[in-house]
Amino acid sequence: MSTNKIPTVVVDDLNIKYRVILGANTGSAAGALRSLVSGKAPSQVVKSVHAVKGVSLTAYEGDTIGLVGRNGSGKSSLLRAVAGLLQPSSGDVYTASQATLLGVSGALNKSISGNRNITLGGLAMGMSREEVEAMRQQVIDFADIEEFIDMPMGTYSSGMQARLRFSIAAARKHEILLVDETLSTGDTEFRARSQAKIRELSGAAGTVFVVAHGHAMIREVCNRAIWMDKGIIQMDGETNAVLDAYEADVAAKKAAKEAKDEGK
Repeated sequence: MSTNKIPTVVVDDLNIKYRVILGANTGSAAGALRSLVSGKAPSQVVKSVHAVKGVSLTAYEGDTIGLVGRNGSGKSSLLRAVAGLLQPSSGDVYTASQATLLGVSGALNKSISGNRNITLGGLAMGMSREEVEAMRQQVIDFADIEEFIDMPMGTYSSGMQARLRFSIAAARKHEILLVDETLSTGDTEFRARSQAKIRELSGAAGTVFVVAHGHAMIREVCNRAIWMDKGIIQMDGETNAVLDAYEADVAAKKAAKEAKDEGK
């Protein structure tokens, strides 16, 4: 990690807690029938989730950081906090500029065409209409959806939608770009082009955080990795070292579970 570089993201003792409302009776026909007969709403259970626990880190210009960990480890919550979409329960997040969470899916509209979504997405990222027009064909070509561009986005496959979202977001330079699972969809050729674009973005003195199912991609594009487990950073360092440790831990826990199951 290059401490001689300029910090772009500083996370200081970050905690994120939220509550999830679970319907206790809605999961069974009997529970639904009891509610109907009694005229009372189903009882609810409120579960408290501590998604991120005391996380501190600093990211620098030129860093491409892969976040790894099991589902529910806090990776996405951390990214959403860096993007300003989740308020910290305690602690602080400082960014040198507004972080962009890929894609601009919150702004895109599945009922309108891909072409109109390029306009909508570009404007949502703060681009002028002139800038949007200048990048339009670049987005269409990168996403490889020329023949579908005037069709409603809702008719696209999930892979096509992911390609369009990535292409819109990548058409603009970002000081801080956050990529959450988007690259797990799409074909091999598009993933290769996306990886090249991520390297280009980070090489232009940007900072990129990547969450992806495929560790091969993280090994390829990231110069640093962070392993999270149950909301805590377990390891932060050189990509291959972190991934090797994480994969060894996963394998050890899997072997222990199999041995336990065999002993039953």
